[in-house]
Amino acid sequence: MARGLIVATIFFTMTPLLIAAQWVLVKLHLPGWGVIAVNYYRTLCAVLRIRVRVVGEPVRDRAVLFVSNHVSWADILAIGSITPIAYVSKNEVAKWPLVGTAAKAQRTVFVDRARRHQTGDAIAEIVHRLAGGTSVVLFAEGTSSDGNRVLPFRSALVGAVKEASARAESGILIQPMSICYTGLNGIPMGRQHRPTVAWYGDLDFMPHIKAFIKRGAVDAVVSYGEPVAADGTADRKAMTRSLEGAVRAITSATLRGRPRPLHAAS
Repeated sequence: MARGLIVATIFFTMTPLLIAAQWVLVKLHLPGWGVIAVNYYRTLCAVLRIRVRVVGEPVRDRAVLFVSNHVSWADILAIGSITPIAYVSKNEVAKWPLVGTAAKAQRTVFVDRARRHQTGDAIAEIVHRLAGGTSVVLFAEGTSSDGNRVLPFRSALVGAVKEASARAESGILIQPMSICYTGLNGIPMGRQHRPTVAWYGDLDFMPHIKAFIKRGAVDAVVSYGEPVAADGTADRKAMTRSLEGAVRAITSATLRGRPRPLHAAS
């Protein structure tokens, strides 16, 4: 109970400050968005006892589209604590109290999957973020899993971004990325325990996060594969399959405690 109050106090104190700081930077056209974002996520990871280990190296010298699997709300914090990033999220998140405002301040691109005619607007926003120097994470499964597997990737957004990149001046770089939860209180997490961290299906958020806080320290592993250029030469379904295979291979190796496969993307 006491720990939950501490987490809530820090979250409801820091988040309005984050929103205000990002708003000021935008209005005054000042740098520093990325530094604020990364430190915000690192603080929340520390408070929630999410211990992040990085395998491989994210592209840092230019904006990149990270294509990843998705397990939990905790993914946002773990990935965001590594490097400045914007996310692609379902449209409903924009309407959540405080969280939606914070997501907007963090340059999130919102997608209404029920209205396909609006997908083009989302693609344009993603390309705009990348062209402006902001890297973007796309959870290509379109939903979250139980943490034990990678669901099939949806080719629509991945392919549309690839096609849009062919019209961009500098093209777009795509890097496969995997996130896994491997330990609980320092003990390797077995297959039956990963769903306790995963947030998927129809799980209610409040009971889930309360249980998450009680369970103790969680080990998260974020792994990066080999980046590939989305230069318009590959069929979009073929590229989606290649990225899916890369993320699945890295995820499987991580969950089995094996070294990350080299040259995971082809």
